[in-house]
Amino acid sequence: MAEQEGYVKTQVMDEIGYITFFHPQSNSLPGSLLRQLAKTIEQAGNNNQIKVIVLQSEGEKAFCAGASFDELIAIKDFEAGKTFFSGFALVINAIRKAPKFVIARVQGKAVGGGVGIACAADYSLALDGASVKLSELAVGIGPFVVGPAVERKIGSSAFTQLAVNATVWQDVKWARDKGMYADYYSSIDELDHAVNALAKQLAKSNPEAMHELKRIAWQGTDHWDQLLFSRAEISGRLVLSDFTVNAINQFKKKA
Repeated sequence: MAEQEGYVKTQVMDEIGYITFFHPQSNSLPGSLLRQLAKTIEQAGNNNQIKVIVLQSEGEKAFCAGASFDELIAIKDFEAGKTFFSGFALVINAIRKAPKFVIARVQGKAVGGGVGIACAADYSLALDGASVKLSELAVGIGPFVVGPAVERKIGSSAFTQLAVNATVWQDVKWARDKGMYADYYSSIDELDHAVNALAKQLAKSNPEAMHELKRIAWQGTDHWDQLLFSRAEISGRLVLSDFTVNAINQFKKKA
């Protein structure tokens, strides 16, 4: 995939699998990148040379801006909409089902699907300034696909706060206090040190014990294989509405 269209790449060092994604539009994720990211996480989970996964993105301003508005506005039928939103379902389920811990390095703002990815990770560490927002309702959709992952991590009250107040950023301290982030740091160097220290510690731990701990932590989510895709159908239907088309066009004009 050409760099201007974004990429996903994996680097293995000291039994740590670093998965990095990038898209020039604030690390927003078109469908092709979502599927590539999900496949890459699955492959890392099955790679015996990898004991722990670090999920990160390039750049400094945004960890992930969620869905690609260019691709959203191009959706013209229900099946295309369902297929697009199913990409986020694939990524979240890949993280959930990976038999290894996934650490998210959140070095910038997270919006929509980006919040879902940060919450799906087993352990997320952030940079001061990594604010969060679930903006879906503001464009006539709703955080349906990412909702289960967000609600599981921060609780129904905090999830509803984010989902309803869809135009307001919540700062990194709010996200840490709600449990989205385990901690946050004032510089990239400090963040990287914390991420790498935890990853190296886990790489020396018993893989079987970590697998069992992750399995227990995710108990009660087996139905997500169906749930997240049924949620994608809701978004796929709503994205076709005149309200959503007009709202997305307005957002694109402001961008």
